[in-house]
Amino acid sequence: MDTSKKPVAGRDALGAVGAAPPPIPNQDSECVIRVNNLVKWFPIRSSFLQRTVANVRAVDGISFQIKRGQTMGLVGESGCGKSTAGRTLLRLMEKTAGEVWFEGQEIFSLSKEELRKLRPKMQIVFQDPYSSLSPRIPVSEIIGEAVREHEIVPKAEFDDYISYVMRACGLQEYHKDRFPHEFSGGQRQRICIARALALDPDFIVCDEPVSALDVSIQAQIINLLKNLQRDFGLTYLFISHDLSVVEHISDSVGVMYLGNMVEQGSTEEIFDHPLHPYTKALFSAIPVPDPDVKMNRTILQGSLPSPANPPKGCKFHTRCPDCMDICSAAAPEWAELAPGHFCACHLHNDAARTARTQENAERTKAEEHAKEEKAS
Repeated sequence: MDTSKKPVAGRDALGAVGAAPPPIPNQDSECVIRVNNLVKWFPIRSSFLQRTVANVRAVDGISFQIKRGQTMGLVGESGCGKSTAGRTLLRLMEKTAGEVWFEGQEIFSLSKEELRKLRPKMQIVFQDPYSSLSPRIPVSEIIGEAVREHEIVPKAEFDDYISYVMRACGLQEYHKDRFPHEFSGGQRQRICIARALALDPDFIVCDEPVSALDVSIQAQIINLLKNLQRDFGLTYLFISHDLSVVEHISDSVGVMYLGNMVEQGSTEEIFDHPLHPYTKALFSAIPVPDPDVKMNRTILQGSLPSPANPPKGCKFHTRCPDCMDICSAAAPEWAELAPGHFCACHLHNDAARTARTQENAERTKAEEHAKEEKAS
């Protein structure tokens, strides 16, 4: 195995041997991952009988797709469901409802053996490099354990392959015999990236990979991810609450609030022309490195509502500075307001959408009233 050659993009780049919920946008054969109305609820059970008394609606019906070789940024406040969405679409958690298609296969319909064969192509880089690495095994085994288990390369090429992957991630060969506690935070995150890259994946979920690092180290890791994407043809779902980082690395952006997607589009479109009041509030909080610039920041009142008891209608209406009467009565429709720019907000409804929304609100109110009468 000649590890001196520059890696090339493609499947063998590492030398491997072998409202209504938002509808999914127009399907594209070039998409690596397609998520359709994904739902993940966590049951709240009574302490005695263990009956489900409520549900924490961590992810409440989101849809998106990511084209091959591109990066989608997923942003929102802490607790909005970003990390749960990333882990569920990899089937690290079982779904409550919805579909996740990976390269033409619906992953929740796969058997245990079929899913095991697909695992190397879907990887994740966790947020905390300190807790996601075993302190008891050396770096070479951390990176190589899954390579050996999935037989990514022949045994004769194993050591050279691990060295090659480490060099691609900015690690030296003499780091092989060291343990995680001997590395800095940035080096540990490089080890996490190398562990994912070693399996020759097509798709990687980056779950806030730089939030625990210093700013200077963040830039190094972001540049490393971009270089690896260019060299190996990787596709990323980049989860973060740092909007400046998302703007730098992403081709498209999805904004989540309380388990729902409220806005989605290309990075340029979202940052230049945000439509949803929540998106505008997030962007107004981005610091500008100029002491003479006065920020016109939008301050949201109140705190994030509980996902176990979300507000009726638009979930954001309790904090929205532009709230209208209809916002508390009905959830807004998910609509394409510009080419490739989707938003769910009553402020941007046309007459037809407003009429449908009001009709749905009245129907829902009548159904609730009927249930109350039946219960009484």
